[in-house]
Amino acid sequence: MSQTIDIIGAGLTGPLMAIYLSRKGFKVRLHEGRDDMRKAAVGAGRSINLALTARGMQSLDEVGLKEPVMQLCIPMTGRMVHDLAGKTVLQPYGQTAAEVIYAVSRGRLNMLLLDAAAANKNVEIFFNRRCRSYDVDSNTLVFDDSGVETKVQVDVVIGADGAWSPTRRGMMAKLDHFNYAQEYLDYDYKELTIPPAKDGGFRIARDVLHIWPHKSFMMIALPNTEGSFTCTLFYPRKGPGSFETLNTPAAVEAFFNEKFPDAAAHMPDLTREFFSNPTGALVTVKCSPWHARGKAVLVGDAAHALVPFFAQGMNSGFEDCRVLNGLIAADEKDWEGVFTRFTAARKANADAIADMAVENFIEMRDLVTDPHFILKKKVGFELEKRWPGKFIPRYSMVVFRADIPYAEAQRRGRLQDKVLEKICANISSPEQVDWEKAGELLQNIA
Repeated sequence: MSQTIDIIGAGLTGPLMAIYLSRKGFKVRLHEGRDDMRKAAVGAGRSINLALTARGMQSLDEVGLKEPVMQLCIPMTGRMVHDLAGKTVLQPYGQTAAEVIYAVSRGRLNMLLLDAAAANKNVEIFFNRRCRSYDVDSNTLVFDDSGVETKVQVDVVIGADGAWSPTRRGMMAKLDHFNYAQEYLDYDYKELTIPPAKDGGFRIARDVLHIWPHKSFMMIALPNTEGSFTCTLFYPRKGPGSFETLNTPAAVEAFFNEKFPDAAAHMPDLTREFFSNPTGALVTVKCSPWHARGKAVLVGDAAHALVPFFAQGMNSGFEDCRVLNGLIAADEKDWEGVFTRFTAARKANADAIADMAVENFIEMRDLVTDPHFILKKKVGFELEKRWPGKFIPRYSMVVFRADIPYAEAQRRGRLQDKVLEKICANISSPEQVDWEKAGELLQNIA
């Protein structure tokens, strides 16, 4: 194979793409700006753990990594909603034993993917090689290679280099009519820890995603295999009642004891972590086109960065890899055609999940304790039981159904919500539903 494919970024999406391409016989060079995390204490990225769902799992399964990855995972059956008194209510994600999502360590998953990529003789990985720029005209990458500037002439580039992608910047500089938009939420986030219990066990329920909703802000917690939980506070960036006001240890302790008392009781290192850990931003990135003249293409966050509230950032990036791989022949010559078809297949779906992720923040923050929302969720589950295939909750379409594109889940979800609003308009429990009328309303969903 004469062509070499250069992939920028060895986070999660880059190594998976390298594995896919190497299996087709391509030579792959994978470039990463950080140290090799398998040999050095390197941060895993924006978050400590992630949620793996059906779309990501399907891609991992295609390259033979599903079973090894499952060994790193903890299944979560639903949202455990906490109130101020410490009482909890479980809201299941689905209705069957298979309808769960999986908490997984970002770092451990990243290392597994790097090992799998490095095990292939067609893949060469370069660490401490930070991409500084990409020139579309000359098809040249410029790297800071451990402090030395290195220029590399390339055949084909895949930018898997994140929300602030240098590959994308190079495309923007040289392509006419390149559209780019970024939008920050007025919220930031900070990660904290509930450590394991003294006996090494879990201090709170291990098989759920914990959520402490407070209308205008919230905290969540995901389990880790060694018994700890990674907690993430999502809180306004500025103004009264924001990260700006949590500026002393006393203010932080008072805030957590008031708003998250049952969690704070399990956080002995709260104030040190709060002031030591970085505060992260929440941004959505959309752009088009995703490709440049058959020379380069963007995948994952480089093409479509998402806020994390539908747990689809990693999963949509893995799905990008699967779709792109399916369009590439082992002796591919028409890269422009491949990249054009890839963008056509993925752009609308990426926009859809970006919008739904923002909507899901409102759901998690504001609605999980709302009686009308809870009623609609219960009625939706009953509709799914009575008319399987005709009614599928939007969450299930996004998270459990890799065969339903995001844009279709968005479209059907909007139609179904209108039906649910009509069914639930004047009732307070599922027992009051007129199921015959409900069945008639479902016939309008195509």
